[in-house]
Amino acid sequence: MRSTSRTVRAVTLVVTALTLPALITGCTSTKSGSSAGGSGGGTVKVGLITKTDSNPYFISMRDAAQAEADKMGAQLTAAAGTADGDNDSQVTAVQNMIASGVTAILITPNDSKAIVPTLLQAQQKGIFVAALDTQTDGNKGVDATWATDNTKAGEQQGTYVKAALGSTTPVLAMLDLQPGVSVGDQRHSGFLAGMGLTDSSPEIAGRQDTGGDQGKGQTAMENLLQKNPSINSVYTINEPAAIGAATALKNAGKTDSVIVGSIDGGCAGVNAVKNGQIAATVMQFPAKMAIAGVDAAVAFAKDGSKPTVPATGYIDTGVQLITDKPLGGLDSKDTTWGLQNCWGDKP
Repeated sequence: MRSTSRTVRAVTLVVTALTLPALITGCTSTKSGSSAGGSGGGTVKVGLITKTDSNPYFISMRDAAQAEADKMGAQLTAAAGTADGDNDSQVTAVQNMIASGVTAILITPNDSKAIVPTLLQAQQKGIFVAALDTQTDGNKGVDATWATDNTKAGEQQGTYVKAALGSTTPVLAMLDLQPGVSVGDQRHSGFLAGMGLTDSSPEIAGRQDTGGDQGKGQTAMENLLQKNPSINSVYTINEPAAIGAATALKNAGKTDSVIVGSIDGGCAGVNAVKNGQIAATVMQFPAKMAIAGVDAAVAFAKDGSKPTVPATGYIDTGVQLITDKPLGGLDSKDTTWGLQNCWGDKP
């Protein structure tokens, strides 16, 4: 889901559009440098397929990939699903990229399981395939994955919220993503571990899915407050949901009495921490994922080499707790650092 000094703006060059079939919804494509170190001496073609082309997290990933492709003299073709969960558009994008002769495909899967057969087809054609941000089911269909340790990110959020509550018993609202999405499941379970709770703990006052959407986050928070006005802490799947929750809390006059934690590290989210809407957020680094993926694609084109993947099944790109209210024993950075290293548009 949805990040850094590593957010890189694409270098503006004269580009030649590589047109893919109109079946790819939300697809854009650009050509960077005119030569690259491919094994045949031609341009290395890299495909990037993100979950959507509207989320700032994936926009920053695409920008970083484009800038790195420019730097490496590779050609980047970018496509996206129409929304989180849209597998069909991603399948179509992969198929068209195979047909266009790409050397590598980098993808943030919308459906970690359903996309696997199509990625296996790409691998059978000799294409290097890597997942970014979200692992495929069983790490099938990919040669490598670069991602956030989402369990750790959730745990850091939970540990902070627990510490901020001190001796106060949690009355917890959980604003989740949606069922069956690995990123959401990992953050959820990590948060509970950080709080020292389980799904059956009585401290959980209620939970509701938000799809990671700000408007749905606000509605969810309003609903949960109506059921239990004593809520004093909130888990959020991401910063849009957290900002939505903060709006509901402000409208209810509860901003100062409820601790909201989150995950992402987008500039809007870090600014929400600075403004006191969110107590803390856990930053992740999508630009790192994109840069590493492009570099691996160029290396593969050059000599067929592939990255070594640890036993976890993915290469961890790190997380960082961001807050202006540091708590003893927790490693954190303030929002000044956060705004220097966040992804998305600076406030």
